Amino acid sequence: MPKRNGAICSRVKWQGREAYAIQNDLVRIVALTGGGHVASFSFYGARGAAGMNPLWTPPWKTIEPQRYSPAAHAARYGPPPAGRLLAGIVGHNLCLDYFGPPSEEEARLGLAVHGEAPNQPWRKVRPGATAEGARLALATRLRVAGLDFQREIRLRAGESVAWLHETVTNRREADHFFHWVEHATLGPPFVSHRDSIVSLPGAEAKTLPGGYDADCLLRPDAEFRWPHAPGASGESVDLTRPFPRRGFGFVAGIRLDPRREVEFVAVTNTRARLLFGYCFRRTDFPWMTMWHEDRARKGPPWMGRCQSLGLEFGTTALPVGRRGSFLAGPLFGTEILTWVPARGSKTICYCAFLARIPAGFGALSDVRLEDEALALDGSSSDQPLLLKAAGARQLLSAECGVRSRRRCVELKE
Repeated sequence: MPKRNGAICSRVKWQGREAYAIQNDLVRIVALTGGGHVASFSFYGARGAAGMNPLWTPPWKTIEPQRYSPAAHAARYGPPPAGRLLAGIVGHNLCLDYFGPPSEEEARLGLAVHGEAPNQPWRKVRPGATAEGARLALATRLRVAGLDFQREIRLRAGESVAWLHETVTNRREADHFFHWVEHATLGPPFVSHRDSIVSLPGAEAKTLPGGYDADCLLRPDAEFRWPHAPGASGESVDLTRPFPRRGFGFVAGIRLDPRREVEFVAVTNTRARLLFGYCFRRTDFPWMTMWHEDRARKGPPWMGRCQSLGLEFGTTALPVGRRGSFLAGPLFGTEILTWVPARGSKTICYCAFLARIPAGFGALSDVRLEDEALALDGSSSDQPLLLKAAGARQLLSAECGVRSRRRCVELKE
């Protein structure tokens, strides 16, 4: 258990799953080795509402994705290609190298929903605690896609802001075009219709063309402007308030404000006085996909008992798979793919933050980068909430970007 100046990085169990935890004197983060999912982000040692984990924990018992067998587990988690993902999914998972279902041909060959990354084991590259805080690096190899992926989580002492540095390395001698989506999913009790407000700088948006695979709250294949979407019955639905109607769900792709350099997405729980969110560069992730499931899906493993709010920021708008997305082309004048050069790498940096907010703060209206802090503006507050974040402007640094030479750790076969 590496420990220094209150920072800890250790191997742990999370609901029976293999995991690593990093923490400082304020917060604790748990990341699973099965699928690489970030399962928990909470204030360390806090009780009651102050200790809520905003990230979604499914109402079913999950397993390591590599243990999934259609013969043994399809009745519990559903058949392939979705069953493998649902068997192990929690919290924040990565969609790489496609977003949505595989093609029929890919599914027959064993590929699952959202690509290889969230459906296979990850391994620890280097955990550790330093004078600055704790670090944890997990990595996985996408054998079919020909990519290596590494995520390093950095947590400084005395801060409730975690920095995530992710690198995709192309092992092949040809450019690779793909999807890269951070499938951040939040859930109860942090997310509720009464107490929670969703904030993001949205612009044009579109609902999923085929509708939802259960009762759909929104009109399919409809364009709108954030946050007011056309309801299936002709009404206007305010997407800033989650779970407005039990038994319904939807998926919508939202183009983030093209005038901004730094984008954000966050949820405020006014009763618990907690705020959780992400901040990232628009050049990396110009899209937000909102997934809303309010006890609509009745098949396994959902069984009409799940509430989840996906706030999925990434390089593409809607989870229609690689083939459907690439053939459709740009949406609202914005590309819906990214690329990594032959034998090259691409690094993206972003942060996740957790904050206690004062009474009367309201919803988050903006996030600004200061030299040593994130400045969080509340819709009902005259003064910004300054969240300590040493070197916050690193989000815009040259450390991220496309490189023609590999930089991440080579993974063994």
